[in-house]
Amino acid sequence: MAHERVLLVDDEADFVTVLKERLSARGLDVTTAGSGPEAVEEVRKKRFDAVILDYNMPGMDGIETLKSIVALDKEVQVILLTGHATARTGADAIKHGAADFLEKPADLPDLLAKIGDAAARRMSLVEEHSADRIEDILKKRGW
Repeated sequence: MAHERVLLVDDEADFVTVLKERLSARGLDVTTAGSGPEAVEEVRKKRFDAVILDYNMPGMDGIETLKSIVALDKEVQVILLTGHATARTGADAIKHGAADFLEKPADLPDLLAKIGDAAARRMSLVEEHSADRIEDILKKRGW
């Protein structure tokens, strides 16, 4: 795993700082956001292989942020993190487009593996959508 583009979204500044350092030290390109609206703006500006998103944030919570991010980028892979995991919150996250769900504090090797899986899924989706677009173009042109 190297150079995956990750957006880290959490309202806890100390958590974001430490996790960004740990992920960056392992070769990931990490952008941070301290709120849902900031995260949505970052997704508007840049493509990410994975978004690590806090479930419980003031204002625009994790599910609202997830919905907005997925609406902007159908291929984005969101990993939701929460300090209060339940089967319901996990199911809710997946229902709204999360690729995965982890409980805080996430074990770093597990998180890195999930980021790698997310990047691979995104690449596969991008390739699939590109092939579909090429096929549509060829059909429209009669080739």
